[in-house]
Amino acid sequence: MKRVLTLSLVSLALTGCSLVPQSDYQPRERSSAGVSTAPTRTSVPSSNRRVTMQPALAMRSSDAQCLSQLSEAGARFDALPDRYQDQGCSTLNTVQMHALQGDSGQLDVSNLGPVTCPVSAAFAGWARFGADRAARQIFGQRLASIQTMGSYSCRNVAGTSRRSAHASAAAIDIGGFVLADGRRISVQSGWNGSAQEREFLRVVQRSACRRFKTVLGPDYNAAHRDHFHVEGVIDGNSYCR
Repeated sequence: MKRVLTLSLVSLALTGCSLVPQSDYQPRERSSAGVSTAPTRTSVPSSNRRVTMQPALAMRSSDAQCLSQLSEAGARFDALPDRYQDQGCSTLNTVQMHALQGDSGQLDVSNLGPVTCPVSAAFAGWARFGADRAARQIFGQRLASIQTMGSYSCRNVAGTSRRSAHASAAAIDIGGFVLADGRRISVQSGWNGSAQEREFLRVVQRSACRRFKTVLGPDYNAAHRDHFHVEGVIDGNSYCR
C-alpha cells in the first residue's frame, strides 16, 4: 500500500511540472514599490506565432532590487509579465517606462515598448545626468523629452542570422531630444548641424558609453545615421562608435 501511494505522488508531481507554460496562463505582474501589481490578461494571438508566459514564481532578489532602484530614481513605469516569443525572442524582467526624472522635473520618453529593468535603470541615469545636464550646459535650458525609435523588436542584426539585442528588449534606439522651449535636436540633422547641436550630441553619446555596453551612432554605419543605439549594461569595457 505504501509503495502504491509513493508512486501515485511521484506521478502527480511529474504531471504538474511543465517546462513550457501554457499560452492561456495569466501571470501576475512582478510587484515593487510604486509599480502596478494587478494581473494582466493577455489574449492568444490569432497568428501562428506562439506566445508563452513564465509562471508567477517568486521574483529574484536582483530583479526586485532593480525595480526598487528604478522607482527611487523617480521613473514612472509598470513592471511587465515575462513572455517568451517564438524564434528566440523574449521580454523577461522588463518594464514599460512612461516618464523619467530630470534635475528639475519630469522628463518624458516616447515610443518605448518593453525594456529590461537593468537597461531601463541605465537609461534613467543617463537621461538625467548625461542628456538633461548636457542640455542645460550647452543650450541653457532643461531637456523636456527624449524621442526614441523603439526598443523591443523580434528581429536579427541587419545582414546576419544573429538575434539583435532588441529581440530580448535589451536595446533602445534614440532619434532625438526636445528642449523645454520646444526645440528639437535630431540625431540625423544635428550630428552635422550647428556647433551647439554637434557638441550636445557628442556629449550625450560619450556619456552613454559610460553606462551601456554598446553604443552605436552615425559614425558607425549608414544604418545608424538617424539614431543612437544603446544596448546592455556596461560590465567592464564597452564598444562605443
